[in-house]
Amino acid sequence: MFVAFFCLLLAAFTLLTRMTYSMALAIRREQARIEEEGEEANLYRLAKMEESQQWTYVGLVTVIVALLLCGYMAVLGTPWERHLMEWLNIVVRVMHMTFGIAWIGASFYFVFLENALNRTKDVREELAGNLWAIHGGGFYYLEKYKIAPAKIPKDLHWFKYEAYFTWVSGMSLLFVVYYFNASAFLIDKQVCDLTVGQAIGTGIGSFVAAWILYDTACKKGLARNGLLFSILGLGLSAAFAYGYTHVFSARAAYIHFGAMLGSIMAANVFFNIIPAQKAMVQAAKEGRPLDPMLGKNAALRSLHNNYFTLPVLFVMVSNHFPGTFGHEYPWLVLLLISAGVAGVKHYLNLREKGQLSVWVLPISVLILLCAAYVTAPPLHPEACGKVSFAQIQPIIAKRCTSCHSAKPSDDTWTAPPNGVVYDTPDDVVKMKDKIMERVVLTQTMPQNNKTGMTPEERELIRCWVAGLSQ
Repeated sequence: MFVAFFCLLLAAFTLLTRMTYSMALAIRREQARIEEEGEEANLYRLAKMEESQQWTYVGLVTVIVALLLCGYMAVLGTPWERHLMEWLNIVVRVMHMTFGIAWIGASFYFVFLENALNRTKDVREELAGNLWAIHGGGFYYLEKYKIAPAKIPKDLHWFKYEAYFTWVSGMSLLFVVYYFNASAFLIDKQVCDLTVGQAIGTGIGSFVAAWILYDTACKKGLARNGLLFSILGLGLSAAFAYGYTHVFSARAAYIHFGAMLGSIMAANVFFNIIPAQKAMVQAAKEGRPLDPMLGKNAALRSLHNNYFTLPVLFVMVSNHFPGTFGHEYPWLVLLLISAGVAGVKHYLNLREKGQLSVWVLPISVLILLCAAYVTAPPLHPEACGKVSFAQIQPIIAKRCTSCHSAKPSDDTWTAPPNGVVYDTPDDVVKMKDKIMERVVLTQTMPQNNKTGMTPEERELIRCWVAGLSQ
């Protein structure tokens, strides 16, 4: 029965894939016919074809998800389960990085373009500005219309799928890394004793709540007051950062903060930017007057997304730097770094406009230096007696080698994380600095203190490492 269902899904995947190509060709032919013959009445037929194509894509994605679930169920409880999860992690992570680069790159480019436009010299009446540029061995000339050209071109590129695929791949990665392994990576019972369902529900629910709060503030007109909106945004960011670090493990809290910002960015594109662009294009095609507020509101949401980019990029790499999320007040470190890098982005945006600001960059750098300072280890640690390797070896064996061994016994890791093993004294000694950072200073290892390392054991390890350095 299971094999038959899997084969049915494969057949559906093949059929839907073929349909997407056929429908794309049919839409192109219809567009060419309308342009040649001027049959404006058939625009409705074209719109219905495009709607059918969208539903076909939805069906294709649904089948892909079903195939993945079937594959997961087939290997559940077998040695292949962890292998499948590892490869899902690799594939989805690379997809997320690729789409994210495309989306953030487009955001950077178009905000730069808006800031750098020539708006005065030899600019035609219908234009908002233009820009000459050189890249890749060629010259480019770009023009921005105040509202829309007299005739909408057939080949109009939409910048939306970068955002959609980044969000979908990011949420998929969240599930693969944190939700499918919630007990190991998401839940820290020393922080908050949650069930897997409660933790996942809290995470997803927080994204919805953040969007509602942000969107409501924008619709109430608060976004028109840049300073007030920035203060409100900083306050809401602090609340979510604080909340995440008091519900999830610190590492998962940082990732959820980034996912929250990323969800707002994707929702901006889906619910505001693209609908506004579609309304503008449709009005231009029908010869109706265009509402200039559509473009202004879409541009404002796009600018907000631009300021979110650097905090999101920091979060994407934060899990490699326990000195940030391993602090006693991880929410404060997260907030300082997010505010600092957003300030740097503000400085760059001002600079692209040709505006000079004396204080924006120094204050932003100062905020980042504060984050570096508060996360620094003590310059003069407490003195302690000599500790031999024989004293800490049982601690390493009991608390660490279940994961960090050539053959881990842990229920999550089938291979040593990052290839780090503690099977011999030499293995341990050569990793002493990393052990000091992860076990003693940030206390982010063992992961969520899964093996129950005590403060006394951490202190013994500190004294052992300190003795090696003397």
